[in-house]
Amino acid sequence: MTPPTDRPVARVGRAPMAPGRERSGPPERRSLAPRSATITVMIRAAFAAAKSLKRDFGEVEHLQISEKGPGDFVSHADIKAERTVRAELSRTRPEYGFLGEEGGETKGDGRNRWIVDPLDGTTNFLHGVPHFAISIGLEREGEIIAGVIYQPVSDELFWAEKGNGAFVDTPSARSRRLRVSGRKDTARALVATGIPNIGKGDHADYHRRLEAVTRQTAGVRRWGAASLDFAFLAAGRYDAFFEYGLAPWDVAAGLLLVREAGGVVSDVAGKPYELGGPSVLASNFGLHEPMIGILAG
Repeated sequence: MTPPTDRPVARVGRAPMAPGRERSGPPERRSLAPRSATITVMIRAAFAAAKSLKRDFGEVEHLQISEKGPGDFVSHADIKAERTVRAELSRTRPEYGFLGEEGGETKGDGRNRWIVDPLDGTTNFLHGVPHFAISIGLEREGEIIAGVIYQPVSDELFWAEKGNGAFVDTPSARSRRLRVSGRKDTARALVATGIPNIGKGDHADYHRRLEAVTRQTAGVRRWGAASLDFAFLAAGRYDAFFEYGLAPWDVAAGLLLVREAGGVVSDVAGKPYELGGPSVLASNFGLHEPMIGILAG
């Protein structure tokens, strides 16, 4: 079998349907933007994992749950979803490395590496809150070149490739190119964040910074799934996002979405962001410097 190439293709597997909702058609018919073979593989992997996640989400009370650390949970659903994503990606790209939240890292060809969060928003998932996602990023020679974030409940598919833009597919609309918002006034900005929970971070320092943000912006949202915070920022729903202590799998796909949608990603001091760094700040260009100033206190 000839291995797939990265040229645009027209076929993609069908996504699972959201509860009570019928798709208007397979994603390939709804998409206006050409997708490479690599993006197609990533979308198929996300859709495959979503099938079991949606089934498990309806039976959360029966899931096996363990605690990795204070306030840090893992369920059988996380583990099963990661195995599914790994199997789907390995089938077409067996030489690529793999870094997953639950299964750790598998070394590959030294050039390409999948970075995967099979269930971003585990705590939401386990409490029956319908806000979680599958996040898949592809790193090539230290740079993220492709990203897919899929929200199974809303059936929204966010995806981006370096140099080709960022897009969202929804059940009712064809691919729409993503653009960050154009707001420049912090008093009109809606900011997303992640609040450190038990056993994580410097709570006093975080709340000092959060107080500064709440005093100077239109509002702050904390939904508990960093990948979707990035995706919503890329879509112009949020104007800025900041958080501390995120892992590479929390950020990989999302940072590319934001950059390809015209936004900027750095640490909270404005320095270049590196995967796994202690802090991240993402926003449109007009708000980036003001947000750095606010977070500096």
